[in-house]
Amino acid sequence: MSASASVTARRLAAAALAAGALVSVAALPATAADHARPSRPVVEISKVQYDSPGRDTRSNRSLNSEWVELTNTTRNAVNLDGWTLTDESGHTYAFDHYRLAGRATVRIHTGEGRDTRTDLYQDRRAYVWNNDRDTATLRNDHGRFVDDESWGHRRGGRH
Repeated sequence: MSASASVTARRLAAAALAAGALVSVAALPATAADHARPSRPVVEISKVQYDSPGRDTRSNRSLNSEWVELTNTTRNAVNLDGWTLTDESGHTYAFDHYRLAGRATVRIHTGEGRDTRTDLYQDRRAYVWNNDRDTATLRNDHGRFVDDESWGHRRGGRH
């Protein structure tokens, strides 16, 4: 075999090995390292009005001025049936038969009211969210953490 034929054979072998390596890498499943970045939740706590404007009169109007806003960041509707929204004291609001449309927002008010597509009511007669410090935590119907928002702590929430 001549020197040039030997070089050509080696180049062909190297090209075949490189092509095989590319095919095998493409066929491998994703690893934990591929998912190192935390993903943005599908439904997130987009805003919290924990201190209703004006004096705290405990009127239904004042109670409903305290709310948590959730936003669906995808184009697809999300079934929130069985999801919960809690504070640090354990006050829990459970979603019942509610679908949040794609790219939509809903406000969960503390007081009493008539549920609509854009506003839900906890039907409480006392404030839930502490003005000085608290955390709103959203969990799915399996009890898994989805998102949270904190205020008044040394290290605040994600937003």
